[in-house]
Amino acid sequence: MHLPNDSPSGTWRQLLRGPYLGTAAVLAGGVALYATNVYLTTSLLPTAIEEIGGQRYYAWTTTVFLVASVISSMLVSNILTGRGPRRAYLIGLAVFAVGTAACSVSPTMELFLVGRMIQGLGGGLLAGLGYAVINAALPKHLWTRGAALVSAMWGVGTFAGPAIGGVFAQLSIWRWAFGVLIIATIAVAVLVPGALPPQTVGVATKTPVPALSLALLTAAAAMVSIAGILSNLMVTAAMVGAAVVILVAFVAADRRAAHGILPPSTFSGSSLKWVYLTIVVLAVASTAEMFIPLFGQRLAGLSPIAAGFLGAALALGWTLGEVPSASATARGVVRRIVVCGPILVAVGLGIMAAFVTDHAGFGVLIAWTIGLLVAGVGIGVAWPHLAVAAMSSVAEPGEGPRASAAINTVQLIANAFGAALAGVLVNIGEPSALRSAQLLLFTFAAIAIIGAAVAGRALPRRRTTVDNPDVALEAIANEPQPDRPTPA
Repeated sequence: MHLPNDSPSGTWRQLLRGPYLGTAAVLAGGVALYATNVYLTTSLLPTAIEEIGGQRYYAWTTTVFLVASVISSMLVSNILTGRGPRRAYLIGLAVFAVGTAACSVSPTMELFLVGRMIQGLGGGLLAGLGYAVINAALPKHLWTRGAALVSAMWGVGTFAGPAIGGVFAQLSIWRWAFGVLIIATIAVAVLVPGALPPQTVGVATKTPVPALSLALLTAAAAMVSIAGILSNLMVTAAMVGAAVVILVAFVAADRRAAHGILPPSTFSGSSLKWVYLTIVVLAVASTAEMFIPLFGQRLAGLSPIAAGFLGAALALGWTLGEVPSASATARGVVRRIVVCGPILVAVGLGIMAAFVTDHAGFGVLIAWTIGLLVAGVGIGVAWPHLAVAAMSSVAEPGEGPRASAAINTVQLIANAFGAALAGVLVNIGEPSALRSAQLLLFTFAAIAIIGAAVAGRALPRRRTTVDNPDVALEAIANEPQPDRPTPA
């Protein structure tokens, strides 16, 4: 059934046919490139390090990418204001292509990391623009469908990434996997001029970049990353302790900043900080998946493509948990779901940790897969309720859209620190892949258990602002240039 253009909700046919098909392809394509790249790199990295070395820097490939994504995501609003949607997308695609090309030709891990950093800068722009441009490129009645399409691209990346990376790694031509990404990037870029408007609609102003907060976060992530390659446990502990101190300094600086990374309600008596901490726990736990392909190849003798899909099992569980959970509306039910999320994560990671062994057979692999799926379901069931919880936790109703949009920034930051911490734990366990896996999985399971207590405080007993996800999306989209662009 077709709806008129002034209807509050459009149809998939309206979005995916006619004049908006190209627009939908660009918005979805940018996020699909980002998501596919994440899983593609994870699946081929064990093969790549056999050629270029640098195993001790394994976690850095994710950390530098995510830190760069956080930095560039903070620039989305200003670039969109100054350049308009069309040029902003072309800039993001060009930077992403340059970084991807650098990865494809890197002879050493050090140069590979440079490529990953450039990729992250471009990828952060693409992921943020995927949401920030919806209100400028699509009519109001298609905003909800557009946002759903963009979000669905993470599901595409979950399958396309391991498939592409795993196949090329298995054929010992892993560099060509990045070539496929470059071709896809060019294809999206060709569509941009005819699909996006040159300028945004309405008056927009640039917002100050929280430079000090970003610098402190980058320094803290760097400290943890460096700790991961040190052999002296005392020095490693000291570096991690220094990172904690810097994080405390970040909180203090962001609290005083007029335009910080987090909305002001985070530092008030509201429950918003507990919402964000719950997101941190879930996002940190999700970074365990980056080492799963490595464990699959070394402990179970899996092929690169099989190990890549094993690593994507957690993401698949996330999707499977998110779909049915999103329909829950009763306050008590939602609260229990959110609390159960971290518990399921702990159980899932604990299952895999209990069955980790050298020379793992088929039965053990089934147990690993079940554990990863359970952990993913734990993240998925809680996730769709967190944006609403953020909006209902603010001290001022006007902060709702900012609080909701900041969720994705918090997720990126937590992913970066989770990847760095995972690197520390895995390198402590070396040269034993078994010990590394046990340290990583049991530690992250313990973090998830702690997260269950945090989740219990994340949802206030009374709603104080908007509690409808569609209204939340509309509130975000109505802001000409949101302070907090929302990377997927």
